[in-house]
Amino acid sequence: MPTVLWTPTRVSLGHGAEDSFGAELKRDGARKVLIHYGSERIVRDGLMKRLTDQLDKENISYITLGGVKPNPRVALVRKGIELGRKEEVDYVAAVGGGSVIDSAKAIAYGLYDRSGNDVWDFYDGTRKPEGAFPLGVVLTLSATGSEMSDSSVITNEDGDLKRGYNSDFCRPRFALLNPELTYSVSPYQTSCGTADMMMHTLERFFHSGKSLDLTDNLAIALLKTVIDNGTKALQNPMDYEARKNLMWASSLSHNGLMQEGNEQRGDWSCHQMEHELSGMFDVAHGAGLTAIWASWARYVFLENPERFAKLGEGVFGIKRTSSPENDAEATIKAFEDYFRRINMPTSIKELGIVLDDKQLDTLADKAVFHGKRTLGAFKILQREDIRAIYKAAKG
Repeated sequence: MPTVLWTPTRVSLGHGAEDSFGAELKRDGARKVLIHYGSERIVRDGLMKRLTDQLDKENISYITLGGVKPNPRVALVRKGIELGRKEEVDYVAAVGGGSVIDSAKAIAYGLYDRSGNDVWDFYDGTRKPEGAFPLGVVLTLSATGSEMSDSSVITNEDGDLKRGYNSDFCRPRFALLNPELTYSVSPYQTSCGTADMMMHTLERFFHSGKSLDLTDNLAIALLKTVIDNGTKALQNPMDYEARKNLMWASSLSHNGLMQEGNEQRGDWSCHQMEHELSGMFDVAHGAGLTAIWASWARYVFLENPERFAKLGEGVFGIKRTSSPENDAEATIKAFEDYFRRINMPTSIKELGIVLDDKQLDTLADKAVFHGKRTLGAFKILQREDIRAIYKAAKG
């Protein structure tokens, strides 16, 4: 079966990209926009006013809803849907990073849906959306790639559940990417974002089917670029070229390009396991991923050590030996060393979490939806495999 790459998002990348916010909305025929955002920093810094001034100029009405937190909550999504219906908006605009965009996507689903049922149904798999309100993005944090992706992840505090849903309905109509808007991102969040975009590429690299050489080479080039520019952005937060490279890598890592031509979409075990971890403990997504990844890698690499060896040679220049197994271990260690260099955890204990046996059981049970699914593609993981990985990652 052929693979399909569909990336309908109009992307503007570079200095002053956000200055076309009003024009993009006018182009799409927006009449009234719900502007969704996280902290009040964008108000204090003047970004909000610069955006709403453009709407005033284009005679486009708007309302605002802030308060999005990392691991965005379904309670705020429901509030946004209620507000949007009351105010009769016809467009949603996300100003922020991945959490804001994911929350906005969920609101867009809910505004389109007229069934009277809860938006969480889409995320727990009991219903599928039939559409979504149009969505645009002004990106202020390079990390999740949600600005071009078909995915969103929402947390339900009732049960500490973190669930994702993928649908082309939620792909943004436009994404405005000015690297200067990321200058104020903290070192910790810069590192979390660097890790997240790396993981989006790694998850797609590891699968059990045939790979397209060009796609493999693109993945390796993206990882090398992120590793280099993540380091540069930490050394100098106002390095425009480093921030620009990270911003574009964020988008390309999760828009489907890194899996095009491959027989399988990817593994995604680490993402699914991290969702349960951050659902229970509200940890930063990128940090949760690095805390798990090496333990997953060491558990599965014997399925195809040559795949790891190829990655290590391409990304880190690790010279091949007669032992693919040793080369695979060297590759895993090289990724671990990089995560440590950017102050990311390589164990769950480093997140400040000490797991007991009951929590290990709970995490494993939730990861397999209490026996309703397995995880992985590179190696299929059953509940006991997943528990063993969590235990190895405890630290």
